[in-house]
Amino acid sequence: MSLLENAGEVVTREELRQKIWPADTFVDFEHSLNTAIKKLRQALGDNAARPKYIETLPRRGYRFRGKVETSGEKAGANVAANVGTSVARPGQLAGKVFTLEAEKGIPCVMAPMDESCRREWERLQSLEDDVGIAVMIAEKRLMLVEGGHRVRVLAAEAKTQWCEVRIMDGEHYGRTALVERKALGRAG
Repeated sequence: MSLLENAGEVVTREELRQKIWPADTFVDFEHSLNTAIKKLRQALGDNAARPKYIETLPRRGYRFRGKVETSGEKAGANVAANVGTSVARPGQLAGKVFTLEAEKGIPCVMAPMDESCRREWERLQSLEDDVGIAVMIAEKRLMLVEGGHRVRVLAAEAKTQWCEVRIMDGEHYGRTALVERKALGRAG
């Protein structure tokens, strides 16, 4: 049971413990869960005192308050890129600058740092491991890049829906990451 799957509903601390840590795993659960929620809030720019996304219900659990929209496909599934004609052939992308377009209702584009991070992120999504994803974000191995920021395509292979880009604006300025082709908005 994850916070996003149950948006608007209380997810108890015990449900989170069972989902994240198997019964035979020993961790300082209280500290680990509190740290994970804190990092998730940092990544979302949320405030525990005035929560916009993650509400704490003392001694009970948490509730995700944000709006969640799905495309009707399971997270982590390989989704065909919805690409406009201006970005049709991979060879034509390298060197061009694009403005990132986030999915409707979501302010950021998820950008794994490299192929290894992309595979780990997809694995965590398939396991519905929100804490693992939050740790990746906190460690900047999975970046949240705001829609509207510019990126320069460094490489785009025909066999994949992912492009290697250099981020040209904002918090992650100068860093390289992978973004899906469908997130490449207008060129310019």
